[in-house]
Amino acid sequence: MSTSRTFAEKSLGTLRRKGFDAAQVHLVASERHELEAEFGRPSLLRTSHNATLDLAGITDGKRGAVTLNRLTDEALDEAVEELWAVASSAPADPANAIAPAQPANTFSRGPEAPDPDLMYERLAGLLDHAARAYPTLTVRQATIEFVAATETFLNSNGVDFTARRNRHTVQSMFSAREGERVSSFNYTAFTRETLDEPLERCATLNALMRQATEQVHTERIPGKFTGDLLITPDCLVDFLSFLLQSVSDGPLIAGTSVYKGKLGEFVAAPAVSLHSCPRALPSGYFVTNDGFEAQDATILQGGRLTSYLLDLYGANKTGFARAATGGGCWVVDPGSADLEAMVSGIDRGILITRFSGGRPNDRGDFSGIAKNSYYIENGKVRYPVSETMISGNLAALLENVQSVSAERADFGSRILPWVHASGIVVS
Repeated sequence: MSTSRTFAEKSLGTLRRKGFDAAQVHLVASERHELEAEFGRPSLLRTSHNATLDLAGITDGKRGAVTLNRLTDEALDEAVEELWAVASSAPADPANAIAPAQPANTFSRGPEAPDPDLMYERLAGLLDHAARAYPTLTVRQATIEFVAATETFLNSNGVDFTARRNRHTVQSMFSAREGERVSSFNYTAFTRETLDEPLERCATLNALMRQATEQVHTERIPGKFTGDLLITPDCLVDFLSFLLQSVSDGPLIAGTSVYKGKLGEFVAAPAVSLHSCPRALPSGYFVTNDGFEAQDATILQGGRLTSYLLDLYGANKTGFARAATGGGCWVVDPGSADLEAMVSGIDRGILITRFSGGRPNDRGDFSGIAKNSYYIENGKVRYPVSETMISGNLAALLENVQSVSAERADFGSRILPWVHASGIVVS
């Protein structure tokens, strides 16, 4: 930590001596302990170290940025020269700025060190559970990582933040086989500060493994229809992403966002409240990329748009307020609906667990494939479907949310419910 800070301070001093009007440095040093299993057996234990230094400088209103991974004096001198060349050749823009002075602060969260024995116990326990509960399932890959990361953020206005954030990340990919029939693979990941419960009890991992065994046998839907989606927590962010992208820098600056000028207006059903919680979640952060102390923030409250997701540059460019958050760490408030009751209220639809699709257009029109999903008819989940095309409009989908479940899944990087929306074409 002290070595990283010393190098960050040296880097900022070098930028100042070079003659930048404003400069910032962001150094992240991490140590990663990884335990991996392949095809049901632990196979790898390794430790790695990494450091990344992001440099940014402004001269005569022109901004440049470079990244280096070698923390040596020679690499720093080369990077500063490159940064000067990049900034000097960039167009001047009065919106370019760095964060103003703020009280210096130090943040810390998470366990101090990994417990390799417990990591092995949890991974072995997951593999044993999968083998006993789901004999047709193959866990192709499973990993537990303990990442200890320390970051230092300094700028020439006096911003000085140091943050330590340690956590475990678990990832798993699996499929099932019966004779010659194989299910589509599925995967999930979640973050925890501690490993105080078996992995199969976390997030939606156990449900996804069970579903993989059911999805060995799939059927086609009985024809094209316009119906409902019951969106699982596993892929809900895919259906929120259009909103989140549209209220960020690029579309708002370009004027292409359908949400421009809609602060305070309903852009989703009243059942939908959405927050960014970097301070609250294990995978979160304390410092934003533009140099501010991160805060939790509400994006939608009861369906109303309460905040854009603009950083300092975007705020200066558009005249709207800068967001208190850097985004991510999404939390959707629970609703009042029981999950079984949500299913029983669907005449025809798809229970969607994984979505693969292209980027929607500026209006939110989309199409893609529902994978690892189920057909719902007359209020019952009938059968797993083969890969099925769905299409619609993502802005309208949020407005057409019928209900939000009281149950939620906690992935550590997000906490999300099941959401029932109408008006989707299934073919």
